Parts: sequence; structure tokens; C-alpha cells
Amino acid sequence: MTQHHQDNQPTAGEQADGRIKKPRHKKFQNESFGERMAAEAAATPAGEVRNDAARGERRGGPSQYSDRGARTGNRNDNDRGPVKGYRAERANQPARYNRDDRPQSDRTERSQYNNRTDRPQYDRTDRPQYDRSDRPKVDRADRPQYDRADRPKVERTDRPKFERTDRGPYRRDDKQYERRERPAFQETKRDESVEQSPVDLGTVAADNQFAALGIAPRLVQRLARDGITTPFPIQAATMPDALAGKDVLGRGQTGSGKTLGFGLPTLMRLAGGHTESRRPRGVVLVPTRELAMQVHDALEPLAHVMNVSLKLIAGGLPYPKQIEGLRRGVDLLIATPGRLIDLCEQGAADLGAVEVAVLDEADHMCDMGFMPAVTTLLDMTPPEGQRLLFSATLDNDVDKIVTTYLKDPVQHSTESGQASVSTMEHHLLVIEPGHKQSLTAELASRDGRTIVFVRTKLGADRVATQLRDRGVMAAALHGGLTQGARNRTLDQFKDGSVPVLVATDVAARGIHVDDVGLIVQADPAADHKDYLHRAGRTARAGGKGAVVTLVLPHQRRGMVRLAESAGVETEPVRVRPGDGLVTELTGGNKPSGYPVKLPAPKPQRFAKGGGGKGGKRYGSSRPGRGFDSRGNGGPRRTERKSYQH
Repeated sequence: MTQHHQDNQPTAGEQADGRIKKPRHKKFQNESFGERMAAEAAATPAGEVRNDAARGERRGGPSQYSDRGARTGNRNDNDRGPVKGYRAERANQPARYNRDDRPQSDRTERSQYNNRTDRPQYDRTDRPQYDRSDRPKVDRADRPQYDRADRPKVERTDRPKFERTDRGPYRRDDKQYERRERPAFQETKRDESVEQSPVDLGTVAADNQFAALGIAPRLVQRLARDGITTPFPIQAATMPDALAGKDVLGRGQTGSGKTLGFGLPTLMRLAGGHTESRRPRGVVLVPTRELAMQVHDALEPLAHVMNVSLKLIAGGLPYPKQIEGLRRGVDLLIATPGRLIDLCEQGAADLGAVEVAVLDEADHMCDMGFMPAVTTLLDMTPPEGQRLLFSATLDNDVDKIVTTYLKDPVQHSTESGQASVSTMEHHLLVIEPGHKQSLTAELASRDGRTIVFVRTKLGADRVATQLRDRGVMAAALHGGLTQGARNRTLDQFKDGSVPVLVATDVAARGIHVDDVGLIVQADPAADHKDYLHRAGRTARAGGKGAVVTLVLPHQRRGMVRLAESAGVETEPVRVRPGDGLVTELTGGNKPSGYPVKLPAPKPQRFAKGGGGKGGKRYGSSRPGRGFDSRGNGGPRRTERKSYQH
């Protein structure tokens, strides 16, 4: 754009012919093309020929492709340059029809009927009408009628009859099928004397002490088949009073066999009775899901021989199976307090018919904050029912439950509430903070099962990862995992594929696993009761084991006092990684240092035609999840090595 256009100043040519050129920018084009042409025509004198030369050269100068910039005079087609290409072909063609030369017609004369009112109208009254009265009528009475009586009849009596008695016997493939009389249906009633059964459970020795305590022969035979013939002290002390219907208060160290102490009398009392829908006759309350599954697995084969149905009620398991089992009717519930209260509030369970109520690990339930839930459930049970309470310690809230809900309880205490030193070794190892990870790996890298206790869930995951990075196969167990992951971890620990279990106090409370030879407390216990429960995971039922506590220098004095409260007499020993004392005391050695990965979970197998849905599941490592002891919903596992926890 030139300067005079930018400043909106007229050029010399524009001043000569009196015209002012508007700027080409859209911002300044306020006048239309017609207005500009009219202004130019008014500025040009009449009769004067328009001189394009006076306008000066076209903006940008003459083009090198045309002579348009050098034209003079009037603009016409003769001034155009030579035509080339497509335009040249068009120039040789004849002129097209010009619509402007077409003669115009007067549209007003095109039709004389522009107004519809001037159009002649058709008169409908002039149309001839058809006279219907002249049409001949037909008399229906003169029509000939068909006489049904004249139709010939067929005598049906002449048709030959088929004599069924003359029919020969029905044969197929030279085999004669004859109807047989079905025997009358006889309703089979439930045998109330469940002790008489055709199934052979083995012989019972004459000196079997369970039979001397008054246990049913069927239970004695079932226990003898698993090699259990001698009761533990807590069992021998509590069973006679429990069978007599008295309230029992049992105190014993964890792992002393309390499960059979309350399980056998409860099954004998519930055998042979009738259970209504949603109204169980017995309930066993336990603090954790793992302990509930453990108690269920221990009592399931015994309940089967007594024809008593069991049901596991715990959090993390599907609601529909639990509700359906209660609807069908269950004799005995193994439940955690939270889920059982939830089902009672929904109306799926009613504790108004409970005859026996058992509290297992009562001290632990109170420590976990289940005291309000336990009292609520006990208030739902009839006050005249039998109550059995088993705990490792009897203090604080446990005393309140005993005072409020037990009537003249018979107390049996076989342990002093302190750790056993006859079959269990206790060691306090004082270490430096930087050596804790290395020593934990050396202690866990041994033959046999080992449990490492930590304080928090994050700590369990961290320690398990550190052990695997150093070549020790370890898995974490804590409350932050799903129920399926917890069950899978426990199963791998039990079958030996994962020999080291890193657990918190809540997750490992009351868990029974055979042949746990070493307990490592990476984080010291909070009090002497936690120390006893941790130590109780080893040396169970008369076995042997060791408990090692890693103590930092600032924890030494407090740990010594805690050990004295737990009845442990041992002196702290300072060690370093690689010391021979570690190998001598626990059998541990230096790990390989090559990282390992957890084994893949075992695939589930289904029945033919069942696929992944609808078929029964076989090979389950935890049949107690949603199944009862009568086999409704899944297989029943019969292999049991021990029943104590």
C-alpha cells in the first residue's frame, strides 16, 4: 500500500478530474459501488469523454502479461489483447442466445381467469339423479332352501372297533417292555441316634481318655482316626463342666487346645435338635476372619459325623451365600462380631434361639474394640442359655463380660499367663539400626517356617519386599489385603511354597500353622500380652520353637521390663550381621542375594460343563468360605492334623 493511501490523501490524477478515490481497505469502504459511480458521473461535465489516461497509471504499474495499463480512450473489447487457450475456442463459437433480446409478453393478457370469482361455476343441481326405487327387488322367501333332513346318514355302528385286549406286547430290539408295579414310597426319617452309623470310623482304644470324659463315641472315633487320643490339660479341665451345662471360664495360653475344649461339648448339645430358619442354636464369636476360618475348619469334620450344620459368618465373604445358609437353617455359626451384627440388623439372623454362646479369644476382642459389639450380641441371646468364655488373660473388659453375662461360672486356669520356657527359647538381640535389615534376612533365611512380626501394614509390605530382594521367599499378611489375597497367602505359607510370613499382630492373632520353628519380632511387642500371643505361634501343642526379638539400643531397658512381665528370663546379647551366634541360636544363614518372586496362585478347576460359572469348584483350599458341613455348595475337606489353636 502506498503512502497516499495510508494517509487517505488524493493523488494528482484524482485532483485533476475532481474525483477522490476511496481507500481500498475494508475499514474505510463505507460507500457502496453505486454511490461512488454516481459521484464520478456528477463530477464529470456533460458531453465530456471519460479519459482514463488522466487517472494515471494503474496501481502497481502496467502488467507484463497485458497492455491494460497502457490503454487510452474509451474501454471496449477491441482494445483487448490476443485471446489464447480456452478463451480462443470460445471466441470461434457462434454467439449464444441473449435473454435480453427475448420479446417481452404482456402477462396481464395471458389468462382471462385471473380472478377465480369470474370463472363459471358448475351447477350440481343440473346433474341427473339415479332413482333407486326403479330397481327390482329380490324376494328371499322364493329362494330354494337346503333341507338337512334329506342328507343321507352314515351308520357309525358299522365301523369296526379296535379291541385293545387283542394288542400284542410292545417290542423294541427283541426286548419286551412290561409295566412293573412301583413300590410304595416310604418316607425316611432322620435318625435321632446319630451315634449309630454304618460308616466305620475305626476302632477306639480302651484307654482313650476322651471317652472317659463323656465324649460321644462318634466323636471319639473321628478324633482317633486323626491320631488324637489324649486331651490337653485345658480340654480335660473344661469338658466335664461344659457337658453338664454349666457356664465355663477357661484361661489358657494360646495354642493350648481351647478349640476342642468348647467345640466338642457344643456339638454334642446341638446334635439331634431342630433348627428353624434364620434362628441358629449355637454361635461362636472370634475376633478375626482368619481365626474364624481356622475354627470352622477344625470343627467341620467333627460336626459332619454328628450331623450338625456349620456356617462361617465373617467380613470379606459374600453376603448372598451367608444369607441363603441362614435362611435354610444352620445349627452353629462361627462368626466375627461385626458381620453378625450386620446380618441381625438386616433381619437375616435372629439369636433368640441360641442355646450355647462361645467367646473365643475374648481378651483380644476387647483389645480390638469389639466390646460394644460383643455385649450387643450377648444381649440378643436368651439369658438362660449356656455361655463359654475362653481367653489367655482375664483382665479389664473381660472381667466385665464375666460379671454381667456368666452365671456362677466354673473357672479353669491351666496356665499362669506367662510364656512357656520348657519348650520355647527366648532371645533378645541388641543391634544397631543400620543392621536391622541384614539381620532380619539372615534370621529368616533358614529351613522351615518362620513368622516375622512388624507393627504396621506398610512395614509388613516393606519388610517382605526387602526379604525377597535379598533372596528370601516372603509374603505379607495384614488387614489391608483383600480376603482372597489373605487366604492365598496363608495357603502358600501352610503348603511351604512361601516359608516366611511377615505379619501384623491383628492378622496373625490366633492363627495355627504346624511346624513354625521361629518367631522373629522385627518390631518389639507393645505389651506383654502381645508378646505372649506372638510367641504362641510357635511351640504349639507341646512342640518346640524359638522367639527372637530385635532390640535397638534405646529400646533395651523397656524390652527387659516387658520380658519380665511375660515371664521370660533372658539377658540381652549384642550381635552383628555374620556373627556365629545367629546361626547357632536360630539356624539361619546368609541369604543368596538374588531377588525372588512370589509363586503364581494356583488356577481354579471347575467341573465339566460348568465353565467359570455355575459349576462346583474342586480343589478349594478353603472350603469354609460360604459352605456348610453338610456339603451344600462345595466339597468337604476331611484331612485334619490338629484341632488346637
